[in-house]
Amino acid sequence: MDATGSCHAEASVGLRLPPDAAWDVVMDWERQSRWMLLTRVWATENDGIGVGGGVAARTSVGAIGFTDDMVITHWDPPRECTVKHLGTVVRGTGTFTIAPTASGSVFTWAEDVVPPFGRLGRAGWVVARPLFESMMRISMRRLIREVQA
Repeated sequence: MDATGSCHAEASVGLRLPPDAAWDVVMDWERQSRWMLLTRVWATENDGIGVGGGVAARTSVGAIGFTDDMVITHWDPPRECTVKHLGTVVRGTGTFTIAPTASGSVFTWAEDVVPPFGRLGRAGWVVARPLFESMMRISMRRLIREVQA
């Protein structure tokens, strides 16, 4: 947790795709629904492209869940996209980064979130972070299967 109360989570995966192709896969918002665990994603404003573009994600188990509305605050294809989470459940930023490697690229998904419930939420981050990062890693494995299909 940093001085702003933001809590960090991060996961990375190597992709056998050049950065441009990896960017196209990762930044296809609707396609994220196929690999992001328990989440349906779609573009809103400006088709989810460029600074000011909008994205929404519905994370749920059955009927229980929440919708996370986001706005793109940084857009640097094929390298980096940062979104600001606008909701009451999830606040903070999320960043997708693509970096070239000898065998393709590495995709990193980082979240700097302000947990709900104030101090209680921040204290709970000790337990929540490993679970959240585990879900991110499961999503990354699903992404690998998605791009190999």
